Amino acid sequence: MNETIGARLSSDLTGANVEDAGEHNRAVVLRCIHRQAPISRAEIARQTGFTKPAIARIVDRLLDEGLIMEARRRHGLRGQPAIELEINPDALFAIGINIDRDHLTILAVDAVGNVRGRVHHEKRFILPDEFMQLTADAISHFQRSRLIDDAHLAGIGLAMPDWLGEISLLGRPDTYQQWMEFDVRAALESLTPHPVFTENEANAAALAELNYGLGAESSSFFYIAINACPGGGLVLDGNGHRGAMGLSGEIGWLPIVDSRDEAHKVRLLGEIFSMFFLYDFLARHDIKVSVPQDLLTLDARGKRLTSQWLKEMSAHLAVAVKHIGMVVDPDAVLVGGRMPIRIIDELLRYVHEHLDADDTNLPSLHRASLGEDASAMGAAVMPIASALMLASADMAHRTRSPLKFMDRLNS
Repeated sequence: MNETIGARLSSDLTGANVEDAGEHNRAVVLRCIHRQAPISRAEIARQTGFTKPAIARIVDRLLDEGLIMEARRRHGLRGQPAIELEINPDALFAIGINIDRDHLTILAVDAVGNVRGRVHHEKRFILPDEFMQLTADAISHFQRSRLIDDAHLAGIGLAMPDWLGEISLLGRPDTYQQWMEFDVRAALESLTPHPVFTENEANAAALAELNYGLGAESSSFFYIAINACPGGGLVLDGNGHRGAMGLSGEIGWLPIVDSRDEAHKVRLLGEIFSMFFLYDFLARHDIKVSVPQDLLTLDARGKRLTSQWLKEMSAHLAVAVKHIGMVVDPDAVLVGGRMPIRIIDELLRYVHEHLDADDTNLPSLHRASLGEDASAMGAAVMPIASALMLASADMAHRTRSPLKFMDRLNS
C-alpha cells in the first residue's frame, strides 16, 4: 500500500519529472483545496509557490472537469471579493466497508466525506459468503436509491482486521477460519469494475481522523482502536506510517504486566483488553451485553462493574501511552473505535490518573473525534484520494504473512 495516501502538502508531492509536471501540479492544487477549503486562488498560489497565471490555468481546468466548484465570494477584505474554491461533493463517490468479528458497516461517501448512505449489521462472526451477499445488497441499495452515481464511483475501500479468522477469540466458531483462505480483494473486484483498495481497520480509522477529524490540528498521532480486538494506527507528519512489514501500530501485541495475576504474569494487551473481554467480564457477573449500545442501558450495578473493569484496564492503557510517547513521540494519542463515547470518556479519565501531569514528554491524550464508523470512513478515503490524485494511483493490496509474524513472536 502506498504510504502517501491522505498526506498533507509535503515532500511527497515534489520531484515530478518534466513530462509529469502538469499532472503533478494539478495534484498539488487539488490537495491544497481538499485540505484548506474554502480557499481562494491567491491563497493557493501563496501556499504552493505557483504563479497566479499557473494557478488560474489549473483551477480553470479543474472547474471544467467538475472536480472543484466556486463556493462563494469572501467579503470584508480590501479590494475585489475573492472567490472561494471547494471540492465538488458530487464529483466523486466511494463505498467504504468495515468488516470485523462483531459487525459489518458499509457507507456511501461523497468527495468531501459526507455520508450519503449507511448499511449496518450488528452480527458476530459473519462468514465470507454472507459478507459478500450483504455487501452486494448494500451497493445495489445505494445505486437504486441514487445515493451514489455509479458513473462517478471512484472505487471500493475495505477496512478489516489483520489475521481475521486466525486469532482465537471468545465464541469464535471453527467455520470462521474460512477467512484465512478467502481472497476478499478478488471477491470484491468481481462485484465492480471500479478499483478496490484494502487496509487494516485501525490504519483506516487513523486515515479518516487525519482527513476529517483531529488531523486538522495534529499531523502526528497514534490512534488506538477499541473494537472486538484492540488495534492501532500511526500517522507521522501527515502520512500513514505502516512500517517495513506493514505491522506498525499493532498495539495488541504490546506486553504488559497483568496486575490481576498474583504472579504478575506478562501478557499481551490484546489478551485482556477489548470489547469482547468487557462483555465477558460482565457475563461472568450475570449481565448480558452483546453490542456496544447495551453498555448505555446498564442498571446501577452494571455501571459499577463496567467502571471497575475500565479502572483495571486504564492502568494498562496508561503504560501503552507512555511507551508510545517514548518510542514514537507523536503530538497526541487518540482513542476511538466501537466503544461508546461516554464509556471512552470515562476510561480516559481513569487513564489520566495514571499519567504524570508534570511529564511534558507525554503526548496529549484525547477521544477520537470520529465515532464507530471511522474505519469505514477511512476505507472510503482511499479511492477518493486516489481519484483526486491526493496520493499515488498505484496503490495495491498490502500483503502480510501472519504465520511469519507469529513465528517471530515465538522465536
